[in-house]
Amino acid sequence: MDDRRQDSARQSALDYHEFPHPGKLEVRATKPLANGRDLARAYSPGVAEACLEIKANPADAARYTARGNLVAVVSNGTAVLGLGNIGPLASKPVMEGKAVLFKKFANIDCFDLEIAETDPERLADLVCALEPTFGAVNLEDIKAPDCFIVEKICRERMNIPVFHDDQHGTAIVVGAAATNALLIAGKRFADIKVVSTGGGAAGIACLNMLLKLGVQRENVFLLDLHGLVYEGREADMTPQKAAFAQPGGPATLGDVIIGADMFLGLSGPGVLTAEMVAQMTPQPIVFALANPTPEILPDEVRSVAPDAIIATGRSDFPNQVNNVLCFPFIFRGALDVGATQINDAMQLACIDGIAGLARATTSAEAAAAYRGERLSFGPDYLIPKPFDPRLIGVVATAVAQAAMETGVATRPLADIGAYKRKLDGSVFRSALIMRPVFEAAAAATRRIVFAEGEDERVLRAANAMIEETTDVPILIGRPEVIEHRAERAGLPIRPGRDFEIVNPEHDPRYRDYWEEYHRLMARRGVSPDIARAIMRTNTTAIGAIMVHRGEADSMICGTFGQYHWHLRYVREVLARGGLAPVGALSLMILEDGPLFITDTQVNHDPSPQEVADSAIGAARHVRRFGVQPQVALCSHSQFGNLETESGRKMRAAMAILDAREADFTYDGEMHTDAALDPELRERIFPGSRLQGAANVLVFSNTDAASGVRNILKTKANGLEVGPILMGMGNRAHIVTPSVTTRGLLNMAMLAGTPVQHYG
Repeated sequence: MDDRRQDSARQSALDYHEFPHPGKLEVRATKPLANGRDLARAYSPGVAEACLEIKANPADAARYTARGNLVAVVSNGTAVLGLGNIGPLASKPVMEGKAVLFKKFANIDCFDLEIAETDPERLADLVCALEPTFGAVNLEDIKAPDCFIVEKICRERMNIPVFHDDQHGTAIVVGAAATNALLIAGKRFADIKVVSTGGGAAGIACLNMLLKLGVQRENVFLLDLHGLVYEGREADMTPQKAAFAQPGGPATLGDVIIGADMFLGLSGPGVLTAEMVAQMTPQPIVFALANPTPEILPDEVRSVAPDAIIATGRSDFPNQVNNVLCFPFIFRGALDVGATQINDAMQLACIDGIAGLARATTSAEAAAAYRGERLSFGPDYLIPKPFDPRLIGVVATAVAQAAMETGVATRPLADIGAYKRKLDGSVFRSALIMRPVFEAAAAATRRIVFAEGEDERVLRAANAMIEETTDVPILIGRPEVIEHRAERAGLPIRPGRDFEIVNPEHDPRYRDYWEEYHRLMARRGVSPDIARAIMRTNTTAIGAIMVHRGEADSMICGTFGQYHWHLRYVREVLARGGLAPVGALSLMILEDGPLFITDTQVNHDPSPQEVADSAIGAARHVRRFGVQPQVALCSHSQFGNLETESGRKMRAAMAILDAREADFTYDGEMHTDAALDPELRERIFPGSRLQGAANVLVFSNTDAASGVRNILKTKANGLEVGPILMGMGNRAHIVTPSVTTRGLLNMAMLAGTPVQHYG
């Protein structure tokens, strides 16, 4: 069975690399090349203008070419993963993989270069000759000590960052993990004894990094295949090993492990035994990083030291030391400020950023990617997970800041805060469009009640609200369930201390609530017994009553159940004093910008008046995002060419908007393609009121609006913010069961800001 699984995994990996196209990379054009004019600008004669600008000012290469975002991943294949010296051609899948990671995690473009050269000085010459092409160089899988020689020569001769990731990337992640391990153990770098096995590039770099972090040189014991590196040893010595030579004579790992606080293994399987671990200090730190089989398995360590803090290089154990936590983001920061090198300060800033993220509350996106794992700072969570989307903003910003402070940035950033927001926006796709809403929310304090307070997504959104805003979350749910789920999710928030809670099973306001609900609904067939039952079991109704009574400013519901079920109670309780649901507006964040769609939920077959009200509400809400509305009334009919029901409805809605002299740009009725394509619209109907592409699409029924919304979500990779319930004065919003934590936070920010009524 194991053999069959192994064969299946092998074939699956091969298929992944072969299909649907061989390899993992392709090159795509970033500019149009559709006609002769494009060709003239892209190549001759237009390209000469860019060439002359760069000749006059070489720094302009970052403006007119891709060089400023282009990294070379260079290897000669002499030390590939756990495969050894397999040669440059066989290393290409690994180098392509590295390039894919650069693109995925930091949006950095890469060319992988596999070079058939084993002489380190000649290899360095080849790399140096590539400087005009690239903004930075990532050296990869070059055997020691050649890698030290290549990097040293390249750093001395090149004016761009050169970074050997096997050395420094590993050292940075080890440094971050060690920082937090010592914090948990209550120890200091200056006081610990470190024993390390493996004198290769990664091992030496890790020890050098530990010295920079404060470990004392005399407290470092390095061993390799020949035992302890000691003064006067001649076998298999290099200058890099000699820097860690201890006085005295030969010794074994068993000899020097006694009293060690930290074991650092970058060697091979089975090097460290449980008996040796038992000789270390209490709460030992064991980093067994050999792959695929570590120097000692975690269970063996815990058999003699249950309180040990353990890291490995494997993803199936906690605390995987993975270079992907580092290299994409350190290059991102370096490239964005035009750094001439990646210096010690930038590497230490990277360590601080990675270590700090692990101590912060885990992001909801990381928790979703690693469902089932407990991601709470402690012995089993020393460093963040690779798919934590906060890494790019935190780490790259810290690196860029360090580059500027140490004078190696040729393009310093004017606003480091704006830079971080831009990076966050590259992974949290809603971040940029939501920025005006977040800023408005920061200027007001509102009480937001979540009807489904026991949902983990709600708990994470509430935690983010507490961390990022002054808004006050109120959660409806059972206190013991909420507390257990918050603890399980690794969240620091607790009911009663950090947020208010309403317990449907036992709340002192229960009588007030059911009596108020009965008063509102007595003439709609609701008896006192029904009112009591609803106020015990229906959290949406409870939230609505709280808003009605002024105990909350807005409510959010809908993480489970059908939209109209929730809408019923919102209508019954809150649709008063001129407020009424007029439509649901969905913001779709697409690759080329935002697109708003209405009505996706509320009115299945709206009247012309309801269509007009939906358009007015949409325009009002669109302005909250800093966007000027361009509203298209969409129909199968186009500017009166068909006598269809939807066409007549939209023409009537246009007349209503005209009569009201609506203060936004709108036009219709028209096809969706005409709304989004100004050139097509101009051919069909010259002189349309719309300016450019429409950014709000108003449909004649929810089938059409919801269908377009779902197509954009599934086929165009659209990210939805909403639905935003219009017409309710921001007193209630109903999400859908597919909402994410980020989506709930976005809705809370919308609920946390006032909406100016249309006048």
